Amino acid sequence: MKEQTCCFTGHRIIRTDMVKTIEERLEEQIKFLITRGILHFIAGGALGFDTLAAETVLKLKKENALARLVLVLPCPEQALRWRCSDIERYERIKRQADEVIYTSEAYHNGCMQKRNRYMVNLSCCCVCYLIKKRGGTKSTIDYCVKQNVCVINIADWPSAMRTVNAVNT
Repeated sequence: MKEQTCCFTGHRIIRTDMVKTIEERLEEQIKFLITRGILHFIAGGALGFDTLAAETVLKLKKENALARLVLVLPCPEQALRWRCSDIERYERIKRQADEVIYTSEAYHNGCMQKRNRYMVNLSCCCVCYLIKKRGGTKSTIDYCVKQNVCVINIADWPSAMRTVNAVNT
């Protein structure tokens, strides 16, 4: 199953003028991965890139019924302090996901990292949006590299298109 699974990681805050570009790159990348036999997609349910990735998978599931979205969430109260509009979007994604997994019963220091490592451990590749040299996304990508998980950074589009050819399926 690992050879058919891709996870996502990226920043929570995305410049408004970059959202459409990121959505287009995600769609192109996910479509390509599906042609390579990667049909299981794991998102962490966070705001920003995770949300865009999950929504893109859900959109593409309409074209390919074999594609699956699994949400791996750090804890049940992840969205507790979010704005109402973000909670509604989050709940809509959860309802449409093929599976929802919680990696911790309650929030604690380290639960986000636990969630991220869980996702990476199930995956052969990781599509990310990484533009900062520190933080949770960078830490997750560093873990991908240590685990020999192929990383495709859509923030670096020309390189991402070359990297994708290295995905073994």
